[in-house]
Amino acid sequence: MSVTTQSTKSNPFEAERNGLQFRRNIVNKLSIILTGFFAILASLFLIYLIGYIAAKGLQFINANFFTQRPRAPGETGGGWATALQGSAILIALATIIGVPLGMAVGIFLSEVGRGPFASFVRFLVDTLTGIPTIIFGLFAWVLIVVPSHSFSAVSGGVALGIIMIPTVARATEEVLRLVPKDQREASAALGATHSRTIMQVVIPAARSGIVTGVMLALARVAGETAPLLMTAGITPFFNRSLLQGPIDSVPARIFNFTLSPYQIERDQAFAGALVLIVFVVITSLAVRWATGGFKRHGR
Repeated sequence: MSVTTQSTKSNPFEAERNGLQFRRNIVNKLSIILTGFFAILASLFLIYLIGYIAAKGLQFINANFFTQRPRAPGETGGGWATALQGSAILIALATIIGVPLGMAVGIFLSEVGRGPFASFVRFLVDTLTGIPTIIFGLFAWVLIVVPSHSFSAVSGGVALGIIMIPTVARATEEVLRLVPKDQREASAALGATHSRTIMQVVIPAARSGIVTGVMLALARVAGETAPLLMTAGITPFFNRSLLQGPIDSVPARIFNFTLSPYQIERDQAFAGALVLIVFVVITSLAVRWATGGFKRHGR
């Protein structure tokens, strides 16, 4: 005891270091406790939300929900076949428009673009990420709906496709930058051109990250409502033309049914919300599977 006391008195720096280490340990434990607490709190909110929606909407999930059209307002039964068909068409159009453009922008920023112009393009991509999505709907409305005097699937697909571009572009740029420089140099040493190196070496090496960005963009646009209200509209009938006539969608029908004066339709809105949640979960699982996330966690 006396030896320790004398050692501490003779070495004040040791005592200060011990005190600092003690405070660091306390702060570290408090940080872990607070982080765990808020993580559990957020998880409880999420579980409660999903459970509440499932309890309200699960009773309407049956064969009729996926095969029948909506009934007249106030009538029981019916389904969301028109909304499911419309959402599938809109997401397909958005993928055809947004994914190639987003990947092209990401490849340009990572592999080709340099200097002020590339910085300007990157600034535009970041700006598009923060713009409210209703602005994209307004753009497609002015560009397509007003000249054609009609809602259409194409106008909705264009609006959703533009929303996908910044997400896909940023994801593509970031994952391409993670590809080791040695692979590019090895390809060039073998006589490959710059474009061939990008297409056959760099992009395949970053395929899993690009797929992740695309799937996340799909999950985002699947629940967009405001752009579709201005471009695709709402209809209880199946769409037979991509260029003329409104097309139904799950988010727009959820919005429409939540404003309904009939309780049956408000309850069915929960069923549509549950379908969207399941779609997002399946998309997340597909991303994990496509990128090998399950294998890495299983090691």
